[in-house]
Amino acid sequence: MIESRRSFLRALPAVTIGAAIAPLPGKAATKGEGGQRWAMVVDVQKCIGCQACTVSCIMENAVPENSFRTVVSTYEVKEENRCGTYMLPRLCNHCANPPCIPVCPVGATFQRKDGVVVVDGDRCVGCAYCVQACPYDARFINHETGKADKCTFCAHRVDEGLLPACVETCVGGARIFGDLNDPESMVHQLLTENKVKVLKPEQGTQPHVFYLGLDTRFAGHVEGEATLWQPSKHGK
Repeated sequence: MIESRRSFLRALPAVTIGAAIAPLPGKAATKGEGGQRWAMVVDVQKCIGCQACTVSCIMENAVPENSFRTVVSTYEVKEENRCGTYMLPRLCNHCANPPCIPVCPVGATFQRKDGVVVVDGDRCVGCAYCVQACPYDARFINHETGKADKCTFCAHRVDEGLLPACVETCVGGARIFGDLNDPESMVHQLLTENKVKVLKPEQGTQPHVFYLGLDTRFAGHVEGEATLWQPSKHGK
């Protein structure tokens, strides 16, 4: 039996994104180039569930309250007489075959040449078709803008040669980001040297967020009741 508890602490001191600027591994991105194929590797065994990635993402991208572009799902696992926890960082998978694109009636969701899936806020009408089409629950309607919202791999940072905010602030170094097409990048090397897994491989979306050490029981639907702690419901 696997019970899921997702918890997030919003009442944390502000962090300054970019205080320690880290360049992208391998070759830095250049605006307008399509030679890169950005991807992320998540080492589950290094994640401590601190939610620093979640906080930095919220601050970097002005994510509204009770919405998340990335989050670490925390599972309480019970097996026989033993009890433990399992951390699973989650975000948009920037799929090679993204199901969110063909369902958009106005072409607001599209994929850049470097593989990053983004939303054109000027075109988006907030119909939520893409939200329903995503098998990873990685999209939401921003209640402040009325538009579809999601992780963009911090494309505005990547275009300037910086790491995504969640990667830069990961305490345990669980998130590795880089160019899959660059043989010298850490992402390329990790995929070459290790057996990695993806979430819901049966969907055929070809995710480009890869997991090291992923327990197959968490690759798809998890049997259990998931609850999300919402600060607005617990006072100030």
